[in-house]
Amino acid sequence: MPLLWTLTIILVLGAVGYVLGRRKAIASAGGDTRLLHSLPGYYGANAMILTVVPALLVLAVWLIVQPLVIERSVTSLIPATTVEEIGSRSLVMTEVRRLAEGIDTAIEVGALTTGDARALSTEFTDIRARLGEVGVALGSDVTPQVLVAAQEYRAMKATGQAIMTGVVLVLAGLGLAFAYARTHQEFRARNAVEYAILSILLLASTIAILTTVGIVLSMLFETFNFFELYPWREFFFGLEWRPSFEGGSDLGLIPLLWGTLYISVIALLVSVPIGLFAAIYLAEYASRRLRSVAKPLIEILAGIPTIVYGLFALITVGPLLRDYFAEPLGLGQSSSSVMTAGIVMGIMLIPFVSSLSDDIINSVPQSLRDGSYGLGATQSETVKQVILPAALPGIVGAILLAASRAIGETMIVVLGAGAAAKLSLNPFEAMTTVTVKIVGQLTGDTNFESPEALVAFALGLTLFVITLGLNVLALYIVRKYREQYE
Repeated sequence: MPLLWTLTIILVLGAVGYVLGRRKAIASAGGDTRLLHSLPGYYGANAMILTVVPALLVLAVWLIVQPLVIERSVTSLIPATTVEEIGSRSLVMTEVRRLAEGIDTAIEVGALTTGDARALSTEFTDIRARLGEVGVALGSDVTPQVLVAAQEYRAMKATGQAIMTGVVLVLAGLGLAFAYARTHQEFRARNAVEYAILSILLLASTIAILTTVGIVLSMLFETFNFFELYPWREFFFGLEWRPSFEGGSDLGLIPLLWGTLYISVIALLVSVPIGLFAAIYLAEYASRRLRSVAKPLIEILAGIPTIVYGLFALITVGPLLRDYFAEPLGLGQSSSSVMTAGIVMGIMLIPFVSSLSDDIINSVPQSLRDGSYGLGATQSETVKQVILPAALPGIVGAILLAASRAIGETMIVVLGAGAAAKLSLNPFEAMTTVTVKIVGQLTGDTNFESPEALVAFALGLTLFVITLGLNVLALYIVRKYREQYE
C-alpha cells in the first residue's frame, strides 16, 4: 500500500476516534455535558491522539530504520571482488537502487514480468536488453550479482512496506479501541490531552536538538576519516587547492577561507552602511505613511531567491564592472570577480541589517529621546549621541548575523565570483569560497572513501564552527542589550 494511503487511513481513523470518543462521553453522562469531568471535545481529542500519534511515531521510526536494515542485508550479498571493481559499497548500493527502480518501471510498462524479475541471474543478457529498451541505462560494471542484489532489494523493500502498513494500521486500531474503552463520565480527559500535548512538544524540541547533534556528529566522523587519509596540517595551513581523484591532491584550506572572507567583507561594506542608514531614517525621520511603504519594499529583497541574485551578478553587475572598472584600470578581463559577488551579496543582505537595526532602534526607550531633547539637543544629535550608542550592541548583533549569512552563501558566489581557488588582493579576479567547493566535491559520481570527497565534510565542519561562533557572539550581544534596555 502506498505511504499516502497509509497516512490517509490513519487520519481517517483519528477523525472517527474523535467523533466516537465525544459521543460516548456525552452518552455516559446521559446527554448532560455538565456532568462530564472535561468538555466533550477533550474526550474526542484524547481518542484521536491515541489513534494517530503512536501510529505516526512507529511509521516515522520504521521509515528511518528500514532502509538501513535493507542496505546492510543487500550489501552482504555482493562479493568483495565486485565491490572492488566498482569502487566502494556506497557506489554499489547506488547502482542497486537505480536498477531496482528500473525494474519496477519495466514491470509497470510490461517490458518485464514479475517472473522475469525473479530470474535475473539466469537471464542476465536478455534482462539487460529489455531494460535498455525502456530507457534504463546500465553501466559497464553491472554484473549478474548486482542485478540479483537489485532483485533482493526490491523484494525486501516490498515486504518491509507491507509489514509496516499492517503494523501501523493495527496499532492505530488498537489505539482507537483503547481510547474508546476508557472513555466515560469520570475520565479526566482534559488532563490526559494536556499531558499528551506537552509530551508532543517535548518530543518536537528533542527531535530538533537531536537533528543538530546528528548533523554535527556526522560531519565529525567523516572529518576524522578524512584526516586519517590526509594530514591535518596540510589541510589547515596549505596554500594550494588542487583536488584530483587520481591522487596527489593539494587540499589546502587557506585559499578557500581567503575567498570566503574577502567576498563577505565586501558584502558587509555594501550592506552595513546602506542598511544602517536606511534603518535610522525609517525609525527616526520617515513619516508613518512613508515607513509603512518603504520598509516592506526593502524587506522584499530578502524574499528574492539567491539564484536570481546570481543571475543578476552574472548578466548585469559582472559585465558592468568589467567594462567600466576592471579593463580600463588593467585589473582584469573577467566578469566573474570577488567584487561582483560581494556587491550583489551586499544588496541581498541589506534587509537583514535594515530590518533588525530598525527594530532595535525602535526598542530604545522614548524616555532617552525625551531626556536628550529636554537638555536642548537636536534630533540629529540625539540620534548620534543617545540612540545609536544605546542600540549599538543590538546593531552589532544584526551585523554579525548578516556576516553569518554571507559566509554561508553559495549560488551568488558560483555565478558571480567563479570557482578559482587563489590568494590575491585584486578584487576583480575570480575566486571561490568554502561553500562552493563543498558542492563541487560532492557533485557527480564520487567515491566517498577518497580524501577528495571526504574533504567536503572537513570544509563543512570548519564553516559550521565559524558561523556558530558568529551566531553565538551575536546572540550574546543581543541578549546583553535586551537586559539593559528592555
